[in-house]
Amino acid sequence: MPGNIKMITEAIDYIESHLQEKPDLDAIAEALHYSKYYLHRMFTHTAGLTIQTYVQRRRLTEAAKLLVFSDRPILDIALTAGYESQQSFTDIFKAMYKKTPNQYREEEVFYPLQLRYSFNENPAYLEAKAWKDRIVFATEEDIPEWIKLVHLVIDGFPYLDDEQYLEQLKKSIRAGQALILRDRDRAVGIMIFRETAGTIDFFGVHPQYRKRGIGKAFCEKVLEELTCSQQISVTTFREGDKADTGYRKEWESLGFAEGELLTEFGYPTQRFVLQREKMEKNGKNY
Repeated sequence: MPGNIKMITEAIDYIESHLQEKPDLDAIAEALHYSKYYLHRMFTHTAGLTIQTYVQRRRLTEAAKLLVFSDRPILDIALTAGYESQQSFTDIFKAMYKKTPNQYREEEVFYPLQLRYSFNENPAYLEAKAWKDRIVFATEEDIPEWIKLVHLVIDGFPYLDDEQYLEQLKKSIRAGQALILRDRDRAVGIMIFRETAGTIDFFGVHPQYRKRGIGKAFCEKVLEELTCSQQISVTTFREGDKADTGYRKEWESLGFAEGELLTEFGYPTQRFVLQREKMEKNGKNY
């Protein structure tokens, strides 16, 4: 595994230093002397995204930054982002950000679609029960590592504002509503859970750990130890949202069922609900 992580890290380093050139799988594999088929498989498995998707999201994020912090024409930004026309850029930008580049620029607020990934070279791989036993209440000392993980899972939280989020995080920690899971010194799972409402207000798992049963461990921790509620709920992307990198599918795999359609901070979402009875009955299947 460490060898695979080294390869993925090298690929990300290359991508980040060549974003202006729109690097693709062939170019990256050739530059790093890896089989493109093996690189594709390992990158997708480890990062949860294809190289193509990661590059697209990173370039759109940099384009969004230029829209807010520069006066460059939108056509110029579109060409820099690798699109042949302003219209093609506008179409994908709106699909991802839910507003046109011009609307985004007018609001003068930058928020990223995708930030750079980083990985743990020596991760621990434990069963779900072992992960659950390591989940503890966060303290203010955990904030730096918590925020690092927030930036890694920013793809699941459109419109997240760092300053507002930090203030809310501190309140959640003081209220005993913030849970954290660490692998050695690194935060690999975080959750803000409101017991009275039975709602998950924020949940993130390090991309490298998403197939390791951490989601199940957090759900069991909440329902078995932290709430008497018969259900817990969360909001996520609506079906068909191109900005979704797999969050909706992950909640479904954990046994959550579709609820009402919502709009939060101007973004179309959907509530998902997990019944305690279903978790107890089908716990082995999610």
